[in-house]
Amino acid sequence: MTAPDLKSHIALVTGGSRGIGAAIVRALAEAGAAVAINYRAEAAAAEALAAEIQKAGGRALAIAADVSQADAVAAMFERAASELGPVDILVNNAGIAISRNVDDLTEADFDRTIAVNLKSVFLCTKAALPAMRRKQWGRIVNISSGAARGVGAIGPHYNASKAGLEGLTRGYAARLVKEGITVNAVAPSLIETDMMKGASNSVARIPLGRFGTPEEVAQAVMLLVGNGYMTGQTIAMSGGMAFN
Repeated sequence: MTAPDLKSHIALVTGGSRGIGAAIVRALAEAGAAVAINYRAEAAAAEALAAEIQKAGGRALAIAADVSQADAVAAMFERAASELGPVDILVNNAGIAISRNVDDLTEADFDRTIAVNLKSVFLCTKAALPAMRRKQWGRIVNISSGAARGVGAIGPHYNASKAGLEGLTRGYAARLVKEGITVNAVAPSLIETDMMKGASNSVARIPLGRFGTPEEVAQAVMLLVGNGYMTGQTIAMSGGMAFN
């Protein structure tokens, strides 16, 4: 697949300091986009990633923000626009996975999961839309999970947050399609990230025989960024565990 030419574009990736987010940041930067790397706590990793991109001749900026908070999101987009330019590619990747059994799940767990995994997508999309509408061009890619449709191992709160994210994806796609803005999702399952450390027994569930890689998720994101005809869709990546 030929990567899109993104030299005139500004991207923002939430939760972009490590794992899947960092792979997406690198792919966008390699295609020429200037990239704002959002993080909440991983300052050193985000700054190192920005420095890596800058050393390679790209433009990147690390921005701390809790994307579940409206004021923090607004300030993040203002800073990105001021230092890089108006964001026209948004990847909503930030998320948390609080593993709980049904009887252990608390209201606080539920509320925090919905705030970070779902509300953040609403807040960031709302902040990104004015610039995209002025340009009559935008790409929004939301990182979902196989748990949106399957059982999952984390808990029903996580299932709900990701199913809601895919509903939000379709709702925005239907309403923005005539404005040059596409909205899609990528739903990976069992990707080799920090979250999967100590879960090597899970490989037996995957027909392909291995975990997916963050880079493979980034490839799917880049496909959606480069495709102006696909909108309202979810690309599932499960190594053959499930089929759409």
